[in-house]
Amino acid sequence: MTPFKPLLIVLSALLALSSHARADEVSVAVAANFTAPLQKIAAEFEKDTGHKVVASFGSTGKFYAQIKGGAPFELLLSADDETPTKLLAENAAVAGSQFTYAIGKLVLWSAKPGVVDGQGEVLKKGTFEHIALANPKLAPYGAAGMEVMKALGTLDALQPRIVLAENITQAYQFVSTGNAQLGFVALSQVLKDGKIEGSSWTVPARLYTPIRQDAVVLDKGRGKPAALALMQYLKSAKAVAVIQSFGYELP
Repeated sequence: MTPFKPLLIVLSALLALSSHARADEVSVAVAANFTAPLQKIAAEFEKDTGHKVVASFGSTGKFYAQIKGGAPFELLLSADDETPTKLLAENAAVAGSQFTYAIGKLVLWSAKPGVVDGQGEVLKKGTFEHIALANPKLAPYGAAGMEVMKALGTLDALQPRIVLAENITQAYQFVSTGNAQLGFVALSQVLKDGKIEGSSWTVPARLYTPIRQDAVVLDKGRGKPAALALMQYLKSAKAVAVIQSFGYELP
């Protein structure tokens, strides 16, 4: 039996080298609200496939401008469904690749207990100095926050108190540091082990346009094995479990 041992070692080494040779990188533009889930999914994806994820996190509106300007992203995990649709119409993405990977939930949140009530009445009382909001022109969660205030008839009164953030991550930072007493953020940012620290109101879905978050393969990812592998992985049971654990719904 011993003569076969060196042969097995050689074969194992060749297989390892072959597998490594097939491994690739995928450059992904990721909506800021999906930072934590994607980091977790990427770690599992890299272990399972050998491919490496190079992710950039930010506002969907800025990513759109960068993609149109030639940025080397291969995938876009958007915070809306409109941007991927627009990129497809402009021949900047691969036809047939778009799908909804998550449906986001909006939360009015304060880092301090007792600030935000369970019905969002704090918006009508106005007992705060500043409310943080991601730029509605760039970030769908910011646009959703504006819709909520408009629907409740509080937008005009609160307009002078709105602190605009570049993206949802910065909006979260404004609230978590106390620079704003409360703000509209994504549920995924504040949900930890099924609980939300501080005080919050999960905004009823009827008060804002559904935040359907779509993924799409961009033109630079066309035919790239790692890009296609990650798109498939996002639909896997393992990835879906992670997505749901952060409070997102699925279509």
